[in-house]
Amino acid sequence: MDGTRHNTELDEHYIDERLVALYDPINGEREDVRFYVELTGAGPLDVLDAGCGTGALALAMAEAGHCVVGLDPAAPMLEAARRDDTRGQVQWVCADAREMDLAERFDLITMTGHAFQVFLDDDSMHAFLRRAFDHLRPGGRLAFETRNPLARAWERWTPQLSRRRALVEGIGEVEWTASTLQVDGEHVTFEMTHRFLDSGEEIITPSTLRFPAHETVRGALKSAGFEVGRTYGDWDRSPVTPSSLELIFVARVPA
Repeated sequence: MDGTRHNTELDEHYIDERLVALYDPINGEREDVRFYVELTGAGPLDVLDAGCGTGALALAMAEAGHCVVGLDPAAPMLEAARRDDTRGQVQWVCADAREMDLAERFDLITMTGHAFQVFLDDDSMHAFLRRAFDHLRPGGRLAFETRNPLARAWERWTPQLSRRRALVEGIGEVEWTASTLQVDGEHVTFEMTHRFLDSGEEIITPSTLRFPAHETVRGALKSAGFEVGRTYGDWDRSPVTPSSLELIFVARVPA
């Protein structure tokens, strides 16, 4: 392995309209949304949700009174977000967070749903962090999470341990499982199987994620100019331990 893996194409589960429709029902109620809404505190703040997906966090922050831009490279995900945004509370932008060039500057930028792990090499990671730094006001914060590699989450990505079911309006009952295929250093390749139980159809989508170490991410944040505060190990704001499932970073642009 040469250490360079550029992720330039979107995985099918972000662009297939049927699979996009499954995203929220399969993932259910999300602790990360509550955490980041609480992090915004009293407002209104100008917030950019980078990699916003179907818009769950962006809409929740808008409901809390903040001025929100939701940005994502996958047009079908944004279309789902727009349908849920019945009052037009959020500005939706289709763009890659590594290349974003917006006129606005923000008080807070978030990236949730472990989207940070799609940056498969240092160039991609640094590109996003530099763009985020340039889009924040002095004192502005960047908050995101990545899975703690020491917890080895991929070992639980088996059909037996990962199985979920949901009844999806307009689609029927769907079963979802994950299976790890290969672990190559920081990179984990896996596949997700979506079974449409009413029709018997099955769609399998492969994906690769990076599991960077805690110090790798801290070093990248400092290199981009951020001040790095405390890192949390879970959504209850507990400290990081070797068994923590998450590495939740809150970094700040110097005032």
